[in-house]
Amino acid sequence: MLAHTMQFTTKGLALAVLLMTFNACNFSQSSEKDLITGLTTRGDGLSCEEVYLSDGENIIKRNSFIYGETFYVNFDGVEGFEKEGKSAFPEMEIIVINDRGDTALYIRDMYEGYKDGIDISPLQLSAELTVANPIHTGENHTLNVNIRDRKGDGSFRANMDFDVIHNEKILVKSDQVSFREIYLYSQQRSHAITNGQAGFNENLYLLFEGLQGFAEEEGKVHLGLSMVVEDAEGNVILDEPDLFGDSMLDTEEVHSQIAPNFILTGSQLANPLSLLVRIWDKRSSSWISASTKIVIE
Repeated sequence: MLAHTMQFTTKGLALAVLLMTFNACNFSQSSEKDLITGLTTRGDGLSCEEVYLSDGENIIKRNSFIYGETFYVNFDGVEGFEKEGKSAFPEMEIIVINDRGDTALYIRDMYEGYKDGIDISPLQLSAELTVANPIHTGENHTLNVNIRDRKGDGSFRANMDFDVIHNEKILVKSDQVSFREIYLYSQQRSHAITNGQAGFNENLYLLFEGLQGFAEEEGKVHLGLSMVVEDAEGNVILDEPDLFGDSMLDTEEVHSQIAPNFILTGSQLANPLSLLVRIWDKRSSSWISASTKIVIE
């Protein structure tokens, strides 16, 4: 009995040692998945305290984005870099692949400009993505973010499937005219407005991309474009009956983009404003219109 007990204890100790050795060898490897967003991460030599999506200010828990929207994949508390002094030298590759298997976006290294490294502790990195051309609505996409150590072998990966949707705040009506994207854009901020909020003296565009369905003659079309802006009390602030006039337009340019714009000056308006843009074919019955509400702050 005594010999049997000693033999059992020895086996138990051997098993414990083996388990401890196995865990130590794989301590630098990790894998995690957010069940809400589908964001999956895997570390090999690099670890991260927390990975999450944000709009730049608030954490977001979704994987569906409005065309033109910008979101971030945040990596907080990244560790494991081989350092020179106190500086880490991260490299971040961003790849977006659409559902046809084509590469819609490729950024070789978001941190390419940091030649002297980054001296921040705890280290925070972020991948910024604006879902706009060549990323489009109506397609599923996969985002891949690959972080590597320029001075070592460590790596950390994140990937997520996401889709892009039209802004439901923009109401589109049409007859025989199709489009690819319609969105509100701020020149000053250099990105789309998805929340319907803008400011005084801001140059605003309502962009139409991929328009098709107009009567064409020798590579040109004859269109009209009207724009009306009213405040919440029904006061007409802007009324342009036809911004194109008698001009003939190149079909390819119309297909690429039509960009009517306006600037609101002053200090007080009855919010929200109503914007209506209508484009019609002067040689057929085809037309398209887009309307939205804008809050001027």
